[in-house]
Amino acid sequence: MRRRYLVDQDKDFVWLRIFTGNSNTELVQKITEQLRTPLGKSEVRTFSDGEINVEIDESVRGMDVFVVQSICNPVNNNLMELLILIDALKRASAERITAVLPYYGYARQDRKVVPRAPISAKLVADLITAAGASRILTVDLHAGQIQGFFNIPVDHLFAAPVLLEYLRHLEDDMVIVSPDAGGVERARAYAKRLNTSLAIIDKRRDTPNVAQVMNIIGDVSGHTAILVDDMVDTGGSLARAAYALVEKGAKRVYACCTHPVLSGQAVKVLSEAPIEEIIVTDTIPLSEEAKRGPKIRVLSLAGILADAIRRIHEDDSVSSLFV
Repeated sequence: MRRRYLVDQDKDFVWLRIFTGNSNTELVQKITEQLRTPLGKSEVRTFSDGEINVEIDESVRGMDVFVVQSICNPVNNNLMELLILIDALKRASAERITAVLPYYGYARQDRKVVPRAPISAKLVADLITAAGASRILTVDLHAGQIQGFFNIPVDHLFAAPVLLEYLRHLEDDMVIVSPDAGGVERARAYAKRLNTSLAIIDKRRDTPNVAQVMNIIGDVSGHTAILVDDMVDTGGSLARAAYALVEKGAKRVYACCTHPVLSGQAVKVLSEAPIEEIIVTDTIPLSEEAKRGPKIRVLSLAGILADAIRRIHEDDSVSSLFV
């Protein structure tokens, strides 16, 4: 379906519609402004018994529809909003439905770590596909292999271009630090782009959301250490890593994470840690407490997401955004 030239005098896409639930309305507003197209007319509400109801208030027959929804807190409500939105649009005869997931919830449950455990990331993929999504657009999956959980096309974007642009304006004597062995590939990519050295924190995780720093591999003494991760949840790992880096002689510590989950006491934990600044993106809206936190700086991915949506709608290549 090529709609490249079907635009009106205001350069809005005639056959493009963008809808959203209640998970991240600020980001969606920025995306629609970038695309110069109005937000699709819909109502997503919750009944008194907790059931979610969706009404699409305009025709989408034959349209190329994008549903933007982060599967963030409250995770299950936002997931159900997404599924019901997709189902409503499918039954309204939308020609193609792309689920735009700035944050893919349940991504950390991507394998069996103990016997008789679920693989919830795969279950969520099956639910989204069964609801009627034709394509997935997402950002910084916790595990890239999750793309293989879908039997429909997946465009996996990275926040790196936006985050790297900001990091380039920091001090020159940086060292990129991976907070664990699993994030080495991501940290190496950042170090290569910034032409800096790399360090790795070896830690042992005894229970979920609790980590103990064991050792630092690499030289951080006298450098500005940049901790790079895909998300910050409870903040415990980043805080312990920051203390360990300072003990090893790092003169400053910054944290750079795409998804600001910030659950539990994360804001308090991070505010007390020796971290100069926590750089995140707007894939997840910040809580009021986090917004008041002086250390948190939010960079927007609206431009990248809008560009990807435009390219998908026009059947153009999205691969140039995969950096």
